Amino acid sequence: MGEAHDLSTVPTDVLLCDTFSQVPEDGNALSLLLTRTQLFIQSLSATSASSGSSRASFHLSDCISCRAFRGKDSRDIGGYFTAIFFPLRGMLGTAAYRQRISRTFRTEASRDREQNLKLARTWAQKICLLFDEQGHPRLLPSPARFLVLLNPRGGTGKAFSLFETHVMPMLTEANAHFTLLVTERPNQARELVRERDLSAWDAIVVMSGDGLMFEVINGLMERPDWATTIKKPLSILPGGSGNALAASINHYSGHQQVTGTKLLTNCAFILCKGHPVPLDIVSLTTSSQQRIFSFLSLAWGFISDVDIESEKYRFMGYARFSVGTFVRLTALRTYRGRLSYLPAISSSESSSADRTETRVLEDSLVVPLDQPVPSHWHTVEDQFVLVLALYQSHLGAEHFTAPMVKGPGEGNIHLFYANSRISRTSLIKLFIAMEKGTHLDQEIAHLIHVPVVAFRIEPSESTGIMTVDGEVIECSPIQGQIHRGLGHVLSLGPQL
Repeated sequence: MGEAHDLSTVPTDVLLCDTFSQVPEDGNALSLLLTRTQLFIQSLSATSASSGSSRASFHLSDCISCRAFRGKDSRDIGGYFTAIFFPLRGMLGTAAYRQRISRTFRTEASRDREQNLKLARTWAQKICLLFDEQGHPRLLPSPARFLVLLNPRGGTGKAFSLFETHVMPMLTEANAHFTLLVTERPNQARELVRERDLSAWDAIVVMSGDGLMFEVINGLMERPDWATTIKKPLSILPGGSGNALAASINHYSGHQQVTGTKLLTNCAFILCKGHPVPLDIVSLTTSSQQRIFSFLSLAWGFISDVDIESEKYRFMGYARFSVGTFVRLTALRTYRGRLSYLPAISSSESSSADRTETRVLEDSLVVPLDQPVPSHWHTVEDQFVLVLALYQSHLGAEHFTAPMVKGPGEGNIHLFYANSRISRTSLIKLFIAMEKGTHLDQEIAHLIHVPVVAFRIEPSESTGIMTVDGEVIECSPIQGQIHRGLGHVLSLGPQL
């Protein structure tokens, strides 16, 4: 990862080895060694060797671009190549995140300018070939073509400028092609993906909070050819306040929990280097027979109250949720209702059942809302403070709510609920511990967690706030079941 490396430990499978110098010129000759997984740099200067700064290495899995070129001066006979890496780096005690490192090398092995360029091209082409081989197959064409949907009003309203400064340069360096569409009104993205021919793009990229991804998924599911288009890979770039899916994908990709531009850089790297993995989608049905498709969560009670009532603090970015939590704790509400659920069965049974259902997308685990739930379901009738059905690891960039989730396609809904006997102190303890994902280890009284594959919520009154993926819906009876791996999302994590 760009750190010092003892070349005595370099594997024997060296594919290329030549002498270069680094640009800008520092007067030192370098020995470059290329293996299938790493680029090793060894200074041939006695001064560097004595100072201990003579060795470095870069993992090719961190490389997004490598190109060869001639010098600008026609009298320069050197051949050049530049490799761009985004290794994980962090100061002691802080979370590591992707940081850009560019290295340019020059060779003058021959007095023939074309021969020097040929050597530089050999290195650049070999590095490109090798970094494409790292990890799982990318499965996207090269160069990839992305449709980028950007909400300029999400979060603190800086999504467009952040895209220009942090995402566009990386996409350009990675030789990706993209079409940028900036949304101007609610549901514009939903209508676009529902009605437009999407064959010109290999993936749909959303730069916003979770609301725009909600629009995209529901728009895809409203198409006549939904069974095909819902398989088109999706990608998320955090540009909103909550950024729960972005934080989840960041986690599944092996990164530490970060926020802000660090999370954005990590997600842009995942966009450039990731591969499609299955994404669970929950099919929800309301009492008015509305069908809603959800990729993240359904919340009723405290969590949805904080989410929606903190909208007035949107200018504060993610801090709005902390302020909203404090305000709501001072006037805690409870909600009478009935919660029913079907506990998760073994993964093999769940996978088999969902493969059958995916073809026709029938919610075979539930019965109509006007009928009682099946007898083998569990039912709790109580005064609730919160009910949360979550299918990803994060509820927000700093809310590691379901640490047991290791990928976006595991096939479980993680149901959390707390009744009116939970104390304010316990709720504070819950949300503090949730930042690091340790809340389930602390035995918080009256907080229940159970993995399920289907559920039903029946509020006694319609006065509360209910949200799906952070979007407000009517507070009324609702039920849903998970469809394992119905969609696809780009990640660096394992292909479950």
